[in-house]
Amino acid sequence: MRLIVTALLSYCGYATVMADDLLIIDDRRTDDFRSSLGTSWRLITDNVMGGVSNGRLTLDSIDDRACLRLRGDVRLENSGGFVQAALDIKGTSAFDASAYQGVLLEVYGNDEVYNLHLRTDDVWLPWQSYRASFTAPAGWQSVRLPFAEFTGYRIGSPLDLEHLERLGIVAIGRAFKADLCVASMALYR
Repeated sequence: MRLIVTALLSYCGYATVMADDLLIIDDRRTDDFRSSLGTSWRLITDNVMGGVSNGRLTLDSIDDRACLRLRGDVRLENSGGFVQAALDIKGTSAFDASAYQGVLLEVYGNDEVYNLHLRTDDVWLPWQSYRASFTAPAGWQSVRLPFAEFTGYRIGSPLDLEHLERLGIVAIGRAFKADLCVASMALYR
Protein backbone atom coordinates (compact mmCIF):
# COMPACT_ATOMS: atom_id res chain seq x y z
CA MET A 1 0.00 0.00 0.00
CA ARG A 2 2.76 2.45 0.91
CA LEU A 3 4.39 1.81 -2.50
CA ILE A 4 1.13 2.67 -4.29
CA VAL A 5 0.71 5.88 -2.29
CA THR A 6 4.35 6.86 -2.91
CA ALA A 7 3.94 6.21 -6.66
CA LEU A 8 0.76 8.31 -6.72
CA LEU A 9 2.42 11.16 -4.82
CA SER A 10 5.40 11.01 -7.16
CA TYR A 11 3.07 11.37 -10.15
CA CYS A 12 1.44 14.36 -8.47
CA GLY A 13 4.77 16.10 -7.92
CA TYR A 14 5.25 15.07 -4.29
CA ALA A 15 8.22 12.76 -4.88
CA THR A 16 10.22 14.27 -2.03
CA VAL A 17 7.38 14.11 0.53
CA MET A 18 6.22 10.86 2.11
CA ALA A 19 2.50 10.14 2.41
CA ASP A 20 2.65 10.34 6.22
CA ASP A 21 3.97 13.89 5.93
CA LEU A 22 0.95 15.23 4.02
CA LEU A 23 -2.61 16.15 4.86
CA ILE A 24 -4.42 16.22 1.51
CA ILE A 25 -6.79 19.16 1.22
CA ASP A 26 -7.73 18.55 -2.40
CA ASP A 27 -6.38 16.18 -5.03
CA ARG A 28 -9.21 16.69 -7.56
CA ARG A 29 -10.49 13.13 -7.34
CA THR A 30 -14.07 14.37 -7.13
CA ASP A 31 -16.02 15.19 -10.26
CA ASP A 32 -17.49 18.31 -8.71
CA PHE A 33 -16.32 21.26 -6.62
CA ARG A 34 -15.98 19.23 -3.41
CA SER A 35 -12.46 19.07 -2.01
CA SER A 36 -10.92 15.94 -0.51
CA LEU A 37 -12.02 17.35 2.86
CA GLY A 38 -15.66 17.36 1.76
CA THR A 39 -16.12 21.14 1.67
CA SER A 40 -16.73 22.89 -1.66
CA TRP A 41 -14.75 25.45 -3.58
CA ARG A 42 -16.56 28.67 -4.48
CA LEU A 43 -15.82 31.76 -6.53
CA ILE A 44 -15.58 35.17 -4.85
CA THR A 45 -14.87 38.36 -6.81
CA ASP A 46 -14.51 42.01 -5.90
CA ASN A 47 -18.15 42.44 -6.98
CA VAL A 48 -19.02 41.86 -3.30
CA MET A 49 -17.54 45.31 -2.59
CA GLY A 50 -18.49 47.15 -5.79
CA GLY A 51 -15.57 46.09 -8.00
CA VAL A 52 -15.95 45.03 -11.62
CA SER A 53 -13.57 42.06 -11.93
CA ASN A 54 -15.12 38.94 -13.41
CA GLY A 55 -14.18 35.33 -12.97
CA ARG A 56 -15.07 31.70 -13.55
CA LEU A 57 -14.31 28.64 -11.49
CA THR A 58 -14.46 25.44 -13.54
CA LEU A 59 -13.39 21.82 -13.48
CA ASP A 60 -10.79 21.13 -16.15
CA SER A 61 -8.00 18.84 -17.25
CA ILE A 62 -4.57 19.88 -18.52
CA ASP A 63 -2.07 17.28 -19.74
CA ASP A 64 -4.43 14.57 -18.46
CA ARG A 65 -4.45 16.03 -14.93
CA ALA A 66 -7.75 16.99 -13.36
CA CYS A 67 -7.69 20.48 -11.91
CA LEU A 68 -9.72 23.31 -10.50
CA ARG A 69 -9.38 26.25 -12.90
CA LEU A 70 -9.68 29.91 -11.87
CA ARG A 71 -9.98 32.32 -14.78
CA GLY A 72 -10.98 35.93 -15.02
CA ASP A 73 -10.18 39.55 -15.66
CA VAL A 74 -8.86 41.35 -12.59
CA ARG A 75 -9.82 45.02 -12.88
CA LEU A 76 -9.03 47.90 -10.56
CA GLU A 77 -12.04 50.16 -11.17
CA ASN A 78 -14.24 51.02 -8.16
CA SER A 79 -11.45 50.06 -5.73
CA GLY A 80 -11.66 46.45 -6.84
CA GLY A 81 -8.97 44.08 -7.95
CA PHE A 82 -9.45 40.38 -7.14
CA VAL A 83 -10.85 37.04 -8.24
CA GLN A 84 -10.66 34.16 -5.74
CA ALA A 85 -11.30 30.43 -5.41
CA ALA A 86 -12.17 29.98 -1.73
CA LEU A 87 -12.40 26.81 0.36
CA ASP A 88 -13.86 26.80 3.86
CA ILE A 89 -11.99 24.34 6.10
CA LYS A 90 -13.39 25.07 9.55
CA GLY A 91 -14.48 21.81 11.15
CA THR A 92 -12.24 19.67 8.91
CA SER A 93 -8.95 17.89 9.64
CA ALA A 94 -7.08 20.87 8.14
CA PHE A 95 -8.58 23.34 10.66
CA ASP A 96 -5.63 22.76 13.02
CA ALA A 97 -2.49 23.05 10.87
CA SER A 98 -0.09 23.56 13.80
CA ALA A 99 1.65 20.21 13.17
CA TYR A 100 2.54 21.24 9.60
CA GLN A 101 5.15 23.53 8.04
CA GLY A 102 3.19 24.96 5.13
CA VAL A 103 1.03 24.42 2.06
CA LEU A 104 2.07 22.43 -1.00
CA LEU A 105 0.34 23.24 -4.30
CA GLU A 106 0.53 21.64 -7.72
CA VAL A 107 -0.23 24.45 -10.21
CA TYR A 108 -0.30 25.27 -13.90
CA GLY A 109 -0.68 28.91 -14.83
CA ASN A 110 0.11 31.68 -17.24
CA ASP A 111 3.39 32.97 -15.77
CA GLU A 112 1.57 35.37 -13.46
CA VAL A 113 1.90 35.91 -9.71
CA TYR A 114 -0.95 34.67 -7.52
CA ASN A 115 -1.58 34.59 -3.78
CA LEU A 116 -2.65 32.02 -1.27
CA HIS A 117 -4.70 33.67 1.48
CA LEU A 118 -5.37 32.11 4.86
CA ARG A 119 -8.18 33.20 7.15
CA THR A 120 -8.39 32.28 10.83
CA ASP A 121 -10.91 32.99 13.56
CA ASP A 122 -8.84 36.16 14.29
CA VAL A 123 -9.86 37.59 10.89
CA TRP A 124 -13.04 39.66 11.09
CA LEU A 125 -13.02 42.03 8.13
CA PRO A 126 -13.37 40.82 4.52
CA TRP A 127 -10.08 42.34 3.35
CA GLN A 128 -7.99 40.82 6.15
CA SER A 129 -5.94 37.66 5.61
CA TYR A 130 -2.49 36.12 5.88
CA ARG A 131 -0.87 36.11 2.43
CA ALA A 132 1.92 34.48 0.48
CA SER A 133 2.65 34.89 -3.24
CA PHE A 134 3.80 32.42 -5.87
CA THR A 135 4.37 32.40 -9.62
CA ALA A 136 2.43 29.86 -11.66
CA PRO A 137 4.40 28.94 -14.78
CA ALA A 138 2.91 27.64 -18.04
CA GLY A 139 3.61 24.04 -17.02
CA TRP A 140 2.88 21.87 -13.98
CA GLN A 141 4.96 22.82 -10.97
CA SER A 142 4.98 22.07 -7.24
CA VAL A 143 4.97 25.18 -5.05
CA ARG A 144 5.81 25.10 -1.35
CA LEU A 145 4.54 27.98 0.76
CA PRO A 146 5.96 27.76 4.29
CA PHE A 147 3.67 29.23 6.94
CA ALA A 148 6.60 31.40 8.07
CA GLU A 149 6.37 33.30 4.76
CA PHE A 150 2.72 34.33 5.21
CA THR A 151 2.27 37.95 6.30
CA GLY A 152 -0.79 39.52 7.81
CA TYR A 153 -2.67 42.02 5.67
CA ARG A 154 -4.34 44.73 7.75
CA ILE A 155 -4.34 42.52 10.81
CA GLY A 156 -2.20 42.79 13.94
CA SER A 157 -2.53 39.24 15.23
CA PRO A 158 0.06 36.59 14.37
CA LEU A 159 -1.04 33.66 12.20
CA ASP A 160 -2.83 31.14 14.45
CA LEU A 161 -2.34 27.77 12.75
CA GLU A 162 -4.62 26.04 15.24
CA HIS A 163 -7.67 27.87 13.90
CA LEU A 164 -7.62 28.01 10.08
CA GLU A 165 -11.05 28.71 8.64
CA ARG A 166 -10.56 29.32 4.92
CA LEU A 167 -7.98 29.03 2.15
CA GLY A 168 -8.16 31.27 -0.90
CA ILE A 169 -6.29 31.06 -4.19
CA VAL A 170 -6.34 34.66 -5.35
CA ALA A 171 -5.56 36.75 -8.41
CA ILE A 172 -5.20 40.20 -6.86
CA GLY A 173 -3.78 43.69 -6.82
CA ARG A 174 -3.19 44.60 -10.47
CA ALA A 175 -5.11 44.48 -13.74
CA PHE A 176 -4.40 41.18 -15.53
CA LYS A 177 -5.95 38.04 -17.01
CA ALA A 178 -5.99 35.26 -14.45
CA ASP A 179 -5.70 31.66 -15.60
CA LEU A 180 -4.61 29.24 -12.89
CA CYS A 181 -5.18 25.49 -12.52
CA VAL A 182 -4.69 23.68 -9.22
CA ALA A 183 -4.36 19.89 -9.37
CA SER A 184 -3.64 19.40 -5.68
CA MET A 185 -3.28 21.15 -2.36
CA ALA A 186 -1.89 19.67 0.85
CA LEU A 187 -0.39 20.62 4.18
CA TYR A 188 3.17 19.34 4.53
CA ARG A 189 5.33 18.60 7.59
